[in-house]
Amino acid sequence: MQPSPPPLLGESPAFHAVLAHVSRVASLERPLLVIGERGTGKELVAARLHYLSRRWDRPFVKVNCAALTESLLDSELFGHEAGAFTGAIRRQIGRVEQADSGTLFLDEIATASPAVQEKLLRAVEYGEIERVGGRTQIVDVRVIGATNADLPALAETGQFRADLLDRLAFDVVTLPPLRARREDIPVLAEHFALGMVRELERSLFPGFTPRALEQLLDHGWPGNVRELRNAVERSVAASDPDGPVEEILLDPFASAWRPIAPAVSAPSPAGEEEPPLPTGDFQEQVRRFESGLLETALERNRFNQRQTAQALGLGYHQLRGLLKKHGLIGKPE
Repeated sequence: MQPSPPPLLGESPAFHAVLAHVSRVASLERPLLVIGERGTGKELVAARLHYLSRRWDRPFVKVNCAALTESLLDSELFGHEAGAFTGAIRRQIGRVEQADSGTLFLDEIATASPAVQEKLLRAVEYGEIERVGGRTQIVDVRVIGATNADLPALAETGQFRADLLDRLAFDVVTLPPLRARREDIPVLAEHFALGMVRELERSLFPGFTPRALEQLLDHGWPGNVRELRNAVERSVAASDPDGPVEEILLDPFASAWRPIAPAVSAPSPAGEEEPPLPTGDFQEQVRRFESGLLETALERNRFNQRQTAQALGLGYHQLRGLLKKHGLIGKPE
């Protein structure tokens, strides 16, 4: 039974244009490039290209080029023979060879070194690879590269091989950023919210308030779909299970307190004294500071106690206890 292509959700014209492009080029036995900003779903599109191709029942092998040093990436892609170098105690089959008759997805391909690019060129152009310390072998691999870099500009400056770019760019699938497909934001947000509700084992998802939907549509989403997913799941987890999501928690660091690096003060000029330290009842100063911290956090979170607790890194009942201690429990939520 043929596996289903990974789901790609959206209703906007820009999104449907990408789906049509993917369907058109998936069956072609040629290398491809998938270009898009971070978080736009390049790996999902590469998987869809594989599962809609004639290679659907063969291996789909993924490598993140940015996660490995040059030597490790070389060994990971092309493998090595036992004894090829110190520590090579057994033969390792490289990812290119593992993808034989299937598809090799190279994420962040722009970060590959010139030496690795040269070997990739031979694999793409002639189907030839060599394990370190081994002989030339023939493989049949369709290569799909992905990046958010400007590869033509890198090729012009010699940072990416122009001949490899020519071979990979038989066709280029360009993914639009989320800000260019605003119609898809509510659809994706609801999809991610429903997934989080199931994970939390809640009985239903009451939806988003108009204010929360406005936040979703007004935000620029520099991290695209990945950022949207994180924000929606975070907001659902922090919301009242019995009511709609009232606010989208866009910034997980937006708390009332953040650690501040100690300032390095300049030495006092000769003859000048250091300013005196505050004096008085230590416990009273701590109480005033704690009370002020709580009041500030409440105001910033519009007196929503659950969001305030999350912003301060406290449990809900911990926060309630502190509010009672400082006489703040009467503040409206």
